[in-house]
Amino acid sequence: MRKDIIKIEDAVGTVLAHDVTKIVPGVFKGAAFKRGHIIKRKDVEILRNMGKNHVTILTLGKNELHEDEAAIRIAENVAGTGIRKSLPSEGKVDMVAEYRGILKVNTDLLFKTNVNEKIVLATLHNNTVVEEDTRVAGTRIIPLAIREDEIEKVENLLTNEKIIRVEKLYPRKTAILVTGTEVYSGRITDKFGSVLKKKIIDYGAEFVDIAYAPDDSKIIETKILNLVSKGAEVVLVSGGMSVDADDVTPAAIRSVTSEVISYGSPVLPGAMFMLAYIGNVAILGVPGCAMYHKATALDLIYPRVLSKEKITRKDIISLAHGGLCLGCKECTFPICPFGK
Repeated sequence: MRKDIIKIEDAVGTVLAHDVTKIVPGVFKGAAFKRGHIIKRKDVEILRNMGKNHVTILTLGKNELHEDEAAIRIAENVAGTGIRKSLPSEGKVDMVAEYRGILKVNTDLLFKTNVNEKIVLATLHNNTVVEEDTRVAGTRIIPLAIREDEIEKVENLLTNEKIIRVEKLYPRKTAILVTGTEVYSGRITDKFGSVLKKKIIDYGAEFVDIAYAPDDSKIIETKILNLVSKGAEVVLVSGGMSVDADDVTPAAIRSVTSEVISYGSPVLPGAMFMLAYIGNVAILGVPGCAMYHKATALDLIYPRVLSKEKITRKDIISLAHGGLCLGCKECTFPICPFGK
């Protein structure tokens, strides 16, 4: 890459080495053309009107890429399903979500891509629930040009897997089972069911039914199976998740399911969260904190279940890093440190 000062009439197709400032007294002062801009024929008269007869331009060497082309090639290789790429602006290409879903980031590949100090690839956190058109990543190179073989190294790194993608949230049929003799007998009014139903709707799932059971493990087991027989793909079981003598819900879930992933999670609030499966049906034991807190362990796992991801014990353990909710006065979840 070489910098030269040339006449503007000879500059068409060359690359500006720095910003060219335009001043309109009392109206505007700023860059009419940014560094890295490729001069077009229509730009020549604009530059003359600005009093510019010469410009400092870049001459790309053999096998060098302009920053715009480099950013385009990086984005093409890192972006997977559910990602839309912008046109380059000031050397940067943005990537946005095409639909609502969960952003999945391969952090190992992200690290390896950024090992080259000339390359910048920044993303939102892995497993963030994002809305349609949310900007989820951006990329650029630091210099105005880069050797093509450096970009090829990134391309070769990503031949088998993209770094980012957005997994759709499916409207999986979800049912609720509220446990607790005090609610079942009518001694107190259920307030948990409405909270969970709202959460189901907010995440775009399909509400199937709500059932109630006393603190009796056999009845809880029967109720869970009844909800599954009605077509529930996910069952949220609330109440009785702690270690009190009357809290038999975890034992009932363990007895009726074919695979228990975890009872307990390294998340506050949500330590008593439970996840198990009956075949492909996910059974989520929801601790009482979910009645009071906007975001708990449930909000870190339920969206991933809706994306049809099979959650593992390792996934649960990994929640520890970022698993502490600060209880902010104004909750901004999921755009906050919780679960990240």
